[in-house]
Amino acid sequence: MNPKVDDRVPVLIVGGSLVGLSASLFLGRLGVRHLLVEKHADTSHHPRGRGNNIRTMELYRVAGIEPAIREAASVLAQNHGILQAPSLTGAEQEWLFREIDPGGRLARFSPSSWCLCSQNDLEPVLLRSARELGGDIRFSTELVTFEQDAEGVTSLLRSRETGEERWVRSQYLVAADGPRSPVRERLGIGQSGKGELFHNVSITFRAKRLADVVGDRHFIACYLTNPEADGALLPVDNQEEWVFHAPWHPEHGEPLDSFTDERCERHIRTAVGMPNLDVEVTGKAPWHAAERVAERYGAGRVFLAGDSAHEMSPTGAFGSNTGIQDAHNLAWKLAAVLCGWAGPGLLETYGRERRPVAQVTGERASARSAEHSHPGYLVVPGAGRQAGVLAVALGYRYPEGAVAGADPAGAVVPETFESAGEPGSRAPHQWLLRAGVKLSTLDLYEQAMVLLTGPGPDGDAWHTGARRAADRLAVPLDAYRIGDGAEDDLAPEPGADFAALHGIGPDGAVLVRPDGFVAWRSAGAAEDPEGAMAEALRAVLSL
Repeated sequence: MNPKVDDRVPVLIVGGSLVGLSASLFLGRLGVRHLLVEKHADTSHHPRGRGNNIRTMELYRVAGIEPAIREAASVLAQNHGILQAPSLTGAEQEWLFREIDPGGRLARFSPSSWCLCSQNDLEPVLLRSARELGGDIRFSTELVTFEQDAEGVTSLLRSRETGEERWVRSQYLVAADGPRSPVRERLGIGQSGKGELFHNVSITFRAKRLADVVGDRHFIACYLTNPEADGALLPVDNQEEWVFHAPWHPEHGEPLDSFTDERCERHIRTAVGMPNLDVEVTGKAPWHAAERVAERYGAGRVFLAGDSAHEMSPTGAFGSNTGIQDAHNLAWKLAAVLCGWAGPGLLETYGRERRPVAQVTGERASARSAEHSHPGYLVVPGAGRQAGVLAVALGYRYPEGAVAGADPAGAVVPETFESAGEPGSRAPHQWLLRAGVKLSTLDLYEQAMVLLTGPGPDGDAWHTGARRAADRLAVPLDAYRIGDGAEDDLAPEPGADFAALHGIGPDGAVLVRPDGFVAWRSAGAAEDPEGAMAEALRAVLSL
Protein backbone atom coordinates (compact mmCIF):
# COMPACT_ATOMS: atom_id res chain seq x y z
CA MET A 1 0.00 0.00 0.00
CA ASN A 2 1.63 3.24 -1.20
CA PRO A 3 -1.13 5.85 -1.38
CA LYS A 4 -0.63 9.59 -1.34
CA VAL A 5 -0.86 10.53 2.36
CA ASP A 6 -3.15 13.47 3.13
CA ASP A 7 -2.53 13.78 6.89
CA ARG A 8 0.17 12.71 9.32
CA VAL A 9 -0.38 12.36 13.04
CA PRO A 10 1.41 10.49 15.86
CA VAL A 11 -1.73 8.63 17.04
CA LEU A 12 -4.99 7.77 15.29
CA ILE A 13 -7.89 6.81 17.58
CA VAL A 14 -10.77 4.89 16.00
CA GLY A 15 -13.98 5.20 18.00
CA GLY A 16 -15.33 8.23 19.84
CA SER A 17 -17.39 6.81 22.68
CA LEU A 18 -16.33 6.83 26.35
CA VAL A 19 -13.03 5.01 25.83
CA GLY A 20 -11.95 6.78 22.65
CA LEU A 21 -12.80 10.22 24.04
CA SER A 22 -10.99 9.36 27.29
CA ALA A 23 -7.93 8.31 25.28
CA SER A 24 -8.08 11.67 23.48
CA LEU A 25 -8.33 13.50 26.81
CA PHE A 26 -5.41 11.64 28.36
CA LEU A 27 -3.19 12.03 25.28
CA GLY A 28 -4.07 15.71 25.11
CA ARG A 29 -3.06 16.18 28.74
CA LEU A 30 0.31 14.65 27.86
CA GLY A 31 0.79 16.86 24.81
CA VAL A 32 0.47 14.09 22.23
CA ARG A 33 -1.04 15.24 18.94
CA HIS A 34 -3.71 12.85 17.70
CA LEU A 35 -6.74 12.40 15.45
CA LEU A 36 -9.95 10.69 16.59
CA VAL A 37 -12.58 9.46 14.12
CA GLU A 38 -16.09 8.30 15.03
CA LYS A 39 -18.55 6.90 12.50
CA HIS A 40 -21.62 8.26 14.29
CA ALA A 41 -22.67 11.87 13.85
CA ASP A 42 -22.45 12.87 17.52
CA THR A 43 -21.94 11.64 21.05
CA SER A 44 -24.39 9.11 22.55
CA HIS A 45 -28.00 10.22 23.04
CA HIS A 46 -29.06 7.09 24.92
CA PRO A 47 -28.64 7.05 28.74
CA ARG A 48 -26.42 4.06 29.51
CA GLY A 49 -23.02 3.19 31.03
CA ARG A 50 -23.74 5.41 33.99
CA GLY A 51 -21.58 4.06 36.82
CA ASN A 52 -18.11 5.62 37.12
CA ASN A 53 -16.11 3.95 39.86
CA ILE A 54 -13.61 5.50 42.23
CA ARG A 55 -10.55 4.71 40.11
CA THR A 56 -12.10 6.24 37.00
CA MET A 57 -13.04 9.37 38.92
CA GLU A 58 -9.47 9.60 40.24
CA LEU A 59 -8.23 9.63 36.65
CA TYR A 60 -10.71 12.33 35.70
CA ARG A 61 -9.72 14.30 38.82
CA VAL A 62 -6.07 14.35 37.76
CA ALA A 63 -7.18 15.28 34.23
CA GLY A 64 -8.97 18.30 35.69
CA ILE A 65 -12.56 17.44 34.72
CA GLU A 66 -14.02 15.82 37.84
CA PRO A 67 -15.99 18.98 38.81
CA ALA A 68 -17.50 19.25 35.31
CA ILE A 69 -18.55 15.59 35.42
CA ARG A 70 -20.20 15.97 38.80
CA GLU A 71 -22.05 19.03 37.55
CA ALA A 72 -23.29 17.05 34.53
CA ALA A 73 -24.36 14.27 36.90
CA SER A 74 -26.00 16.51 39.51
CA VAL A 75 -29.57 15.41 38.78
CA LEU A 76 -28.74 11.87 39.99
CA ALA A 77 -26.34 12.86 42.77
CA GLN A 78 -28.71 11.59 45.48
CA ASN A 79 -29.42 8.22 43.87
CA HIS A 80 -27.93 5.24 45.67
CA GLY A 81 -28.42 1.51 45.92
CA ILE A 82 -30.12 -1.21 43.93
CA LEU A 83 -33.66 -2.24 44.83
CA GLN A 84 -35.28 -5.56 43.97
CA ALA A 85 -39.04 -6.02 44.11
CA PRO A 86 -41.96 -7.81 42.39
CA SER A 87 -43.40 -4.33 41.68
CA LEU A 88 -43.07 -0.73 42.86
CA THR A 89 -46.54 -0.76 44.39
CA GLY A 90 -46.32 -3.85 46.59
CA ALA A 91 -44.99 -4.12 50.11
CA GLU A 92 -42.35 -6.73 49.27
CA GLN A 93 -39.00 -5.16 48.39
CA GLU A 94 -35.35 -5.73 49.16
CA TRP A 95 -32.33 -3.46 48.87
CA LEU A 96 -29.50 -5.50 47.36
CA PHE A 97 -27.38 -2.69 48.76
CA ARG A 98 -28.58 0.67 50.07
CA GLU A 99 -25.46 2.81 49.98
CA ILE A 100 -22.36 2.52 47.83
CA ASP A 101 -20.24 3.95 50.63
CA PRO A 102 -22.11 3.84 53.94
CA GLY A 103 -20.59 6.23 56.43
CA GLY A 104 -18.13 7.64 53.91
CA ARG A 105 -15.47 5.10 54.87
CA LEU A 106 -13.82 5.11 51.44
CA ALA A 107 -12.58 8.67 51.91
CA ARG A 108 -9.53 7.29 53.69
CA PHE A 109 -8.52 5.47 50.49
CA SER A 110 -9.25 8.05 47.80
CA PRO A 111 -9.73 11.77 47.19
CA SER A 112 -12.57 10.90 44.80
CA SER A 113 -15.80 8.96 45.03
CA TRP A 114 -18.16 6.97 42.82
CA CYS A 115 -20.25 9.04 40.40
CA LEU A 116 -23.53 8.23 38.64
CA CYS A 117 -23.19 9.98 35.27
CA SER A 118 -24.89 8.55 32.19
CA GLN A 119 -22.87 8.14 29.02
CA ASN A 120 -24.97 10.74 27.19
CA ASP A 121 -24.04 13.30 29.88
CA LEU A 122 -20.41 12.26 30.31
CA GLU A 123 -19.36 12.09 26.66
CA PRO A 124 -20.01 15.82 25.96
CA VAL A 125 -17.78 16.73 28.92
CA LEU A 126 -15.01 14.51 27.58
CA LEU A 127 -15.46 15.88 24.05
CA ARG A 128 -15.30 19.51 25.14
CA SER A 129 -12.25 18.94 27.32
CA ALA A 130 -10.42 16.87 24.70
CA ARG A 131 -10.96 19.55 22.07
CA GLU A 132 -9.81 22.28 24.44
CA LEU A 133 -6.54 20.33 24.74
CA GLY A 134 -6.11 20.30 20.97
CA GLY A 135 -7.69 16.96 20.09
CA ASP A 136 -8.69 16.72 16.41
CA ILE A 137 -12.02 14.89 16.71
CA ARG A 138 -14.09 14.14 13.62
CA PHE A 139 -17.57 12.63 13.75
CA SER A 140 -19.34 10.98 10.80
CA THR A 141 -15.95 9.62 9.77
CA GLU A 142 -15.19 5.92 9.47
CA LEU A 143 -12.10 3.81 9.08
CA VAL A 144 -12.30 1.95 5.77
CA THR A 145 -9.05 -0.01 5.93
CA PHE A 146 -5.52 0.15 7.25
CA GLU A 147 -2.10 -1.40 6.76
CA GLN A 148 0.89 -1.24 9.06
CA ASP A 149 4.61 -1.60 8.56
CA ALA A 150 7.70 -1.28 10.73
CA GLU A 151 7.43 2.52 10.83
CA GLY A 152 3.73 3.18 11.23
CA VAL A 153 0.12 2.67 10.13
CA THR A 154 -1.53 3.91 6.94
CA SER A 155 -5.32 4.27 7.22
CA LEU A 156 -8.06 5.16 4.76
CA LEU A 157 -10.79 7.34 6.28
CA ARG A 158 -14.13 8.21 4.71
CA SER A 159 -16.61 10.95 5.54
CA ARG A 160 -20.08 9.44 5.90
CA GLU A 161 -21.59 12.82 5.03
CA THR A 162 -19.69 13.65 1.83
CA GLY A 163 -18.04 10.36 0.84
CA GLU A 164 -14.64 12.11 0.72
CA GLU A 165 -11.72 9.77 1.43
CA ARG A 166 -8.37 10.68 2.95
CA TRP A 167 -5.26 8.67 3.72
CA VAL A 168 -3.76 9.20 7.17
CA ARG A 169 -0.32 8.09 8.27
CA SER A 170 0.14 7.57 12.03
CA GLN A 171 2.84 6.07 14.15
CA TYR A 172 0.25 4.18 16.21
CA LEU A 173 -3.43 3.29 15.97
CA VAL A 174 -5.72 2.85 18.99
CA ALA A 175 -8.90 0.89 18.26
CA ALA A 176 -11.74 1.80 20.60
CA ASP A 177 -14.27 0.65 18.01
CA GLY A 178 -16.58 -1.49 20.11
CA PRO A 179 -17.33 -5.16 20.72
CA ARG A 180 -17.65 -5.99 17.00
CA SER A 181 -14.33 -4.21 16.37
CA PRO A 182 -13.48 -4.23 12.64
CA VAL A 183 -9.88 -3.47 13.62
CA ARG A 184 -9.66 -6.54 15.83
CA GLU A 185 -11.22 -8.63 13.08
CA ARG A 186 -8.74 -7.34 10.50
CA LEU A 187 -5.85 -8.16 12.84
CA GLY A 188 -7.19 -11.71 13.18
CA ILE A 189 -7.26 -11.55 16.96
CA GLY A 190 -9.59 -14.09 18.54
CA GLN A 191 -11.49 -13.96 21.83
CA SER A 192 -11.97 -16.25 24.80
CA GLY A 193 -14.54 -16.38 27.59
CA LYS A 194 -18.10 -17.48 28.26
CA GLY A 195 -19.48 -15.64 25.26
CA GLU A 196 -23.08 -14.37 25.17
CA LEU A 197 -24.74 -14.11 28.59
CA PHE A 198 -28.08 -12.42 27.96
CA HIS A 199 -29.82 -9.80 25.81
CA ASN A 200 -31.94 -6.78 26.68
CA VAL A 201 -33.78 -4.00 24.92
CA SER A 202 -33.19 -0.64 26.55
CA ILE A 203 -36.37 1.44 26.40
CA THR A 204 -36.39 5.17 27.13
CA PHE A 205 -39.77 6.53 28.13
CA ARG A 206 -41.67 9.34 29.81
CA ALA A 207 -44.07 8.71 32.68
CA LYS A 208 -45.03 11.70 34.82
CA ARG A 209 -46.84 9.77 37.55
CA LEU A 210 -44.08 7.21 38.08
CA ALA A 211 -42.10 9.55 40.36
CA ASP A 212 -45.06 9.69 42.76
CA VAL A 213 -44.89 5.92 43.21
CA VAL A 214 -41.11 5.76 43.44
CA GLY A 215 -41.22 8.42 46.15
CA ASP A 216 -38.01 8.79 48.13
CA ARG A 217 -36.59 5.47 46.94
CA HIS A 218 -33.92 7.18 44.84
CA PHE A 219 -32.28 4.05 43.51
CA ILE A 220 -29.60 3.59 40.86
CA ALA A 221 -31.67 0.73 39.46
CA CYS A 222 -34.66 -1.33 40.51
CA TYR A 223 -34.83 -4.97 39.41
CA LEU A 224 -38.50 -5.77 38.94
CA THR A 225 -39.15 -9.49 39.20
CA ASN A 226 -42.77 -9.99 38.08
CA PRO A 227 -42.53 -13.22 36.01
CA GLU A 228 -45.06 -11.75 33.57
CA ALA A 229 -42.88 -8.68 32.91
CA ASP A 230 -39.50 -8.54 34.57
CA GLY A 231 -36.78 -6.01 33.87
CA ALA A 232 -34.68 -3.20 35.30
CA LEU A 233 -35.95 0.35 35.89
CA LEU A 234 -33.43 3.20 35.92
CA PRO A 235 -34.10 6.91 36.57
CA VAL A 236 -32.86 9.56 34.15
CA ASP A 237 -34.10 12.70 35.93
CA ASN A 238 -36.06 11.18 38.88
CA GLN A 239 -39.15 12.91 37.52
CA GLU A 240 -40.45 12.14 34.04
CA GLU A 241 -37.58 10.49 32.14
CA TRP A 242 -36.81 6.80 32.75
CA VAL A 243 -35.13 3.79 31.19
CA PHE A 244 -36.39 0.20 31.30
CA HIS A 245 -34.25 -2.80 30.35
CA ALA A 246 -36.52 -5.55 29.11
CA PRO A 247 -35.20 -9.09 28.61
CA TRP A 248 -34.94 -10.12 24.96
CA HIS A 249 -34.44 -13.72 23.77
CA PRO A 250 -33.14 -13.79 20.18
CA GLU A 251 -31.73 -17.25 20.95
CA HIS A 252 -35.36 -18.44 21.06
CA GLY A 253 -36.19 -16.76 17.78
CA GLU A 254 -37.69 -13.61 19.30
CA PRO A 255 -37.32 -10.82 16.72
CA LEU A 256 -36.30 -7.32 17.73
CA ASP A 257 -39.21 -5.78 15.85
CA SER A 258 -41.59 -7.59 18.20
CA PHE A 259 -40.74 -4.89 20.76
CA THR A 260 -43.39 -2.49 19.49
CA ASP A 261 -44.22 0.66 21.43
CA GLU A 262 -47.47 -0.94 22.56
CA ARG A 263 -45.72 -4.06 23.84
CA CYS A 264 -43.08 -2.00 25.66
CA GLU A 265 -45.68 0.26 27.28
CA ARG A 266 -47.72 -2.76 28.43
CA HIS A 267 -44.58 -4.48 29.76
CA ILE A 268 -43.54 -1.42 31.76
CA ARG A 269 -46.99 -0.96 33.29
CA THR A 270 -47.11 -4.60 34.38
CA ALA A 271 -43.56 -4.57 35.72
CA VAL A 272 -43.99 -1.49 37.90
CA GLY A 273 -47.46 -2.55 39.04
CA MET A 274 -49.40 0.43 37.62
CA PRO A 275 -51.87 -0.81 34.97
CA ASN A 276 -53.12 2.74 34.27
CA LEU A 277 -49.71 4.44 34.06
CA ASP A 278 -49.35 6.81 31.10
CA VAL A 279 -46.21 5.65 29.28
CA GLU A 280 -44.67 7.36 26.23
CA VAL A 281 -41.86 5.37 24.62
CA THR A 282 -39.18 7.74 23.27
CA GLY A 283 -36.50 5.31 22.13
CA LYS A 284 -35.32 1.69 21.97
CA ALA A 285 -31.85 0.19 21.68
CA PRO A 286 -30.86 -3.48 21.89
CA TRP A 287 -27.78 -4.49 23.84
CA HIS A 288 -25.99 -7.73 24.46
CA ALA A 289 -24.25 -8.81 27.64
CA ALA A 290 -21.24 -11.04 27.07
CA GLU A 291 -18.02 -12.14 28.73
CA ARG A 292 -15.16 -12.13 26.24
CA VAL A 293 -11.52 -11.03 26.26
CA ALA A 294 -9.30 -10.59 23.23
CA GLU A 295 -6.48 -13.10 23.01
CA ARG A 296 -4.07 -10.21 22.41
CA TYR A 297 -4.44 -6.49 23.04
CA GLY A 298 -2.86 -5.54 19.76
CA ALA A 299 -0.46 -6.38 17.00
CA GLY A 300 2.55 -4.32 16.03
CA ARG A 301 1.58 -0.66 16.15
CA VAL A 302 -2.14 -1.23 16.59
CA PHE A 303 -3.73 -1.52 20.05
CA LEU A 304 -7.19 -2.49 21.29
CA ALA A 305 -8.94 -0.67 24.13
CA GLY A 306 -12.35 -0.87 25.75
CA ASP A 307 -15.04 -3.11 24.26
CA SER A 308 -12.81 -4.05 21.33
CA ALA A 309 -10.55 -5.74 23.89
CA HIS A 310 -13.14 -7.04 26.36
CA GLU A 311 -16.87 -7.44 26.91
CA MET A 312 -18.43 -7.72 30.35
CA SER A 313 -21.83 -8.06 31.95
CA PRO A 314 -23.16 -4.55 32.66
CA THR A 315 -23.89 -5.13 36.34
CA GLY A 316 -21.52 -2.88 38.27
CA ALA A 317 -20.44 -0.93 35.15
CA PHE A 318 -17.13 -2.78 35.17
CA GLY A 319 -16.79 -2.78 31.39
CA SER A 320 -16.80 0.97 30.78
CA ASN A 321 -14.53 1.62 33.75
CA THR A 322 -12.07 -1.05 32.66
CA GLY A 323 -12.01 0.47 29.18
CA ILE A 324 -11.35 3.99 30.44
CA GLN A 325 -8.53 2.62 32.56
CA ASP A 326 -7.17 0.78 29.48
CA ALA A 327 -6.96 4.16 27.74
CA HIS A 328 -5.14 5.72 30.69
CA ASN A 329 -2.59 2.90 30.88
CA LEU A 330 -1.92 3.10 27.14
CA ALA A 331 -1.80 6.91 26.91
CA TRP A 332 1.19 7.48 29.15
CA LYS A 333 3.09 4.65 27.48
CA LEU A 334 2.45 6.06 24.01
CA ALA A 335 3.53 9.50 25.23
CA ALA A 336 6.71 8.13 26.80
CA VAL A 337 7.71 6.25 23.64
CA LEU A 338 6.78 9.08 21.27
CA CYS A 339 8.69 11.60 23.39
CA GLY A 340 11.74 9.32 23.45
CA TRP A 341 12.07 8.63 27.17
CA ALA A 342 10.96 5.00 26.98
CA GLY A 343 11.81 2.15 24.65
CA PRO A 344 9.24 0.55 22.32
CA GLY A 345 9.16 -2.46 24.63
CA LEU A 346 7.13 -0.37 27.07
CA LEU A 347 4.14 -0.64 24.73
CA GLU A 348 4.33 -4.43 24.91
CA THR A 349 3.50 -4.18 28.62
CA TYR A 350 0.08 -2.67 27.84
CA GLY A 351 -1.54 -6.02 27.05
CA ARG A 352 0.49 -7.88 29.66
CA GLU A 353 -0.92 -5.57 32.32
CA ARG A 354 -4.45 -4.91 31.14
CA ARG A 355 -5.54 -8.29 29.75
CA PRO A 356 -5.34 -10.18 33.08
CA VAL A 357 -7.26 -7.34 34.74
CA ALA A 358 -10.03 -7.67 32.14
CA GLN A 359 -10.22 -11.44 32.59
CA VAL A 360 -10.69 -11.24 36.36
CA THR A 361 -12.97 -8.21 36.17
CA GLY A 362 -15.16 -9.87 33.53
CA GLU A 363 -15.59 -12.89 35.77
CA ARG A 364 -16.52 -10.59 38.64
CA ALA A 365 -19.06 -8.74 36.50
CA SER A 366 -20.76 -12.02 35.57
CA ALA A 367 -20.77 -13.12 39.20
CA ARG A 368 -22.33 -9.82 40.24
CA SER A 369 -25.10 -10.27 37.68
CA ALA A 370 -25.76 -13.67 39.23
CA GLU A 371 -25.71 -12.27 42.77
CA HIS A 372 -28.22 -9.59 41.78
CA SER A 373 -30.36 -11.96 39.65
CA HIS A 374 -30.11 -9.50 36.75
CA PRO A 375 -33.27 -9.75 34.60
CA GLY A 376 -32.67 -11.95 31.60
CA TYR A 377 -29.57 -13.64 33.03
CA LEU A 378 -29.85 -17.40 33.44
CA VAL A 379 -27.48 -18.07 36.31
CA VAL A 380 -24.97 -20.85 35.77
CA PRO A 381 -25.10 -23.35 38.66
CA GLY A 382 -22.11 -23.11 40.93
CA ALA A 383 -21.38 -19.43 40.24
CA GLY A 384 -20.34 -17.94 43.57
CA ARG A 385 -19.09 -14.72 45.03
CA GLN A 386 -15.63 -13.50 44.14
CA ALA A 387 -13.45 -10.65 45.36
CA GLY A 388 -15.22 -7.57 46.72
CA VAL A 389 -16.15 -4.66 44.46
CA LEU A 390 -13.56 -2.30 45.96
CA ALA A 391 -10.79 -4.85 45.42
CA VAL A 392 -11.79 -5.11 41.77
CA ALA A 393 -12.26 -1.38 41.21
CA LEU A 394 -9.29 -0.03 43.13
CA GLY A 395 -7.09 -2.91 44.20
CA TYR A 396 -6.18 -4.64 40.95
CA ARG A 397 -2.45 -5.30 40.41
CA TYR A 398 0.03 -5.72 37.60
CA PRO A 399 2.13 -8.76 38.63
CA GLU A 400 4.20 -8.30 35.49
CA GLY A 401 4.71 -5.51 33.02
CA ALA A 402 6.27 -2.08 33.45
CA VAL A 403 7.19 -2.72 37.07
CA ALA A 404 10.32 -3.78 38.92
CA GLY A 405 10.08 -6.00 41.98
CA ALA A 406 6.45 -7.12 41.66
CA ASP A 407 5.53 -10.67 42.64
CA PRO A 408 4.82 -12.40 39.28
CA ALA A 409 2.77 -15.03 41.11
CA GLY A 410 0.67 -12.44 42.93
CA ALA A 411 -3.09 -12.19 42.48
CA VAL A 412 -4.31 -9.73 39.87
CA VAL A 413 -7.23 -8.92 42.17
CA PRO A 414 -6.82 -9.76 45.86
CA GLU A 415 -9.76 -11.10 47.84
CA THR A 416 -9.92 -7.91 49.88
CA PHE A 417 -8.75 -4.39 49.10
CA GLU A 418 -5.35 -3.44 50.47
CA SER A 419 -3.29 -0.34 49.78
CA ALA A 420 0.28 -0.98 50.86
CA GLY A 421 2.40 0.46 48.06
CA GLU A 422 3.64 -2.79 46.50
CA PRO A 423 5.18 -2.54 43.02
CA GLY A 424 2.45 -3.09 40.45
CA SER A 425 -0.33 -1.72 42.66
CA ARG A 426 -2.04 1.67 42.62
CA ALA A 427 -0.04 4.09 44.74
CA PRO A 428 -1.79 4.85 48.05
CA HIS A 429 -3.73 8.05 48.57
CA GLN A 430 -2.52 10.39 51.29
CA TRP A 431 -3.45 14.01 51.92
CA LEU A 432 -0.55 16.44 51.80
CA LEU A 433 0.03 20.16 52.14
CA ARG A 434 2.11 22.19 49.69
CA ALA A 435 2.50 25.86 50.59
CA GLY A 436 -0.73 25.57 52.56
CA VAL A 437 -2.67 23.99 49.67
CA LYS A 438 -4.19 20.55 50.28
CA LEU A 439 -3.60 17.88 47.64
CA SER A 440 -3.54 14.12 47.34
CA THR A 441 -0.47 12.09 46.53
CA LEU A 442 -2.47 10.96 43.49
CA ASP A 443 -2.45 14.54 42.19
CA LEU A 444 1.33 14.27 41.73
CA TYR A 445 1.16 11.56 39.08
CA GLU A 446 0.55 12.37 35.42
CA GLN A 447 3.36 14.06 33.50
CA ALA A 448 6.51 12.29 34.73
CA MET A 449 7.98 9.53 36.82
CA VAL A 450 7.78 10.52 40.48
CA LEU A 451 10.15 9.68 43.35
CA LEU A 452 8.84 9.97 46.89
CA THR A 453 10.93 9.72 50.05
CA GLY A 454 10.32 10.37 53.70
CA PRO A 455 12.24 12.82 55.86
CA GLY A 456 14.97 10.31 56.73
CA PRO A 457 18.63 11.33 56.47
CA ASP A 458 19.09 9.35 53.25
CA GLY A 459 16.43 11.31 51.41
CA ASP A 460 18.96 13.70 49.91
CA ALA A 461 21.03 10.79 48.58
CA TRP A 462 17.96 9.28 46.91
CA HIS A 463 17.02 12.58 45.32
CA THR A 464 20.51 13.35 44.08
CA GLY A 465 20.93 9.85 42.70
CA ALA A 466 17.49 9.86 41.08
CA ARG A 467 18.05 13.17 39.32
CA ARG A 468 21.43 12.08 38.02
CA ALA A 469 20.05 8.78 36.76
CA ALA A 470 17.04 10.48 35.16
CA ASP A 471 19.21 13.13 33.49
CA ARG A 472 21.56 10.46 32.16
CA LEU A 473 18.64 8.47 30.72
CA ALA A 474 16.70 11.58 29.58
CA VAL A 475 13.66 10.57 31.67
CA PRO A 476 11.39 13.29 33.12
CA LEU A 477 11.30 12.80 36.88
CA ASP A 478 9.82 14.78 39.77
CA ALA A 479 11.09 14.13 43.28
CA TYR A 480 9.48 15.06 46.59
CA ARG A 481 10.51 14.74 50.23
CA ILE A 482 7.51 14.22 52.49
CA GLY A 483 7.95 15.46 56.04
CA ASP A 484 7.37 18.29 58.50
CA GLY A 485 10.77 19.94 58.17
CA ALA A 486 11.51 23.23 56.45
CA GLU A 487 13.58 21.40 53.84
CA ASP A 488 10.76 19.00 52.93
CA ASP A 489 8.65 19.57 49.81
CA LEU A 490 5.32 18.27 51.05
CA ALA A 491 3.89 17.99 54.55
CA PRO A 492 1.70 15.04 55.56
CA GLU A 493 -1.44 15.52 57.60
CA PRO A 494 -0.83 15.36 61.37
CA GLY A 495 -0.43 11.79 62.53
CA ALA A 496 -0.02 10.37 59.02
CA ASP A 497 2.96 8.11 58.34
CA PHE A 498 4.03 8.35 54.69
CA ALA A 499 6.66 5.61 54.94
CA ALA A 500 4.38 3.07 56.63
CA LEU A 501 1.57 3.73 54.16
CA HIS A 502 3.93 3.02 51.25
CA GLY A 503 5.53 -0.04 52.84
CA ILE A 504 9.02 1.39 53.31
CA GLY A 505 11.27 2.44 56.17
CA PRO A 506 12.21 6.05 56.98
CA ASP A 507 15.18 5.86 54.59
CA GLY A 508 13.33 4.12 51.75
CA ALA A 509 12.06 5.41 48.43
CA VAL A 510 9.07 4.82 46.12
CA LEU A 511 9.05 5.33 42.36
CA VAL A 512 5.59 5.93 40.85
CA ARG A 513 4.60 5.83 37.17
CA PRO A 514 2.65 8.63 35.45
CA ASP A 515 -0.51 6.53 35.74
CA GLY A 516 -0.21 6.41 39.53
CA PHE A 517 0.99 2.82 39.83
CA VAL A 518 4.02 1.94 41.93
CA ALA A 519 6.87 1.10 39.57
CA TRP A 520 9.51 0.19 42.16
CA ARG A 521 10.40 0.75 45.79
CA SER A 522 13.28 0.31 48.17
CA ALA A 523 12.51 -0.42 51.80
CA GLY A 524 15.63 1.37 53.00
CA ALA A 525 18.77 3.20 51.95
CA ALA A 526 20.97 2.01 49.08
CA GLU A 527 24.75 2.00 48.81
CA ASP A 528 24.49 3.36 45.28
CA PRO A 529 21.22 5.32 44.93
CA GLU A 530 22.04 6.52 41.43
CA GLY A 531 22.77 2.99 40.23
CA ALA A 532 19.63 1.62 41.90
CA MET A 533 17.47 4.30 40.31
CA ALA A 534 19.02 3.85 36.87
CA GLU A 535 18.43 0.10 37.04
CA ALA A 536 14.79 0.62 38.07
CA LEU A 537 14.12 3.18 35.34
CA ARG A 538 15.66 0.96 32.68
CA ALA A 539 13.60 -2.03 33.79
CA VAL A 540 10.31 -0.12 33.97
CA LEU A 541 10.72 1.93 30.79
CA SER A 542 12.36 -0.73 28.60
CA LEU A 543 15.47 1.40 28.13
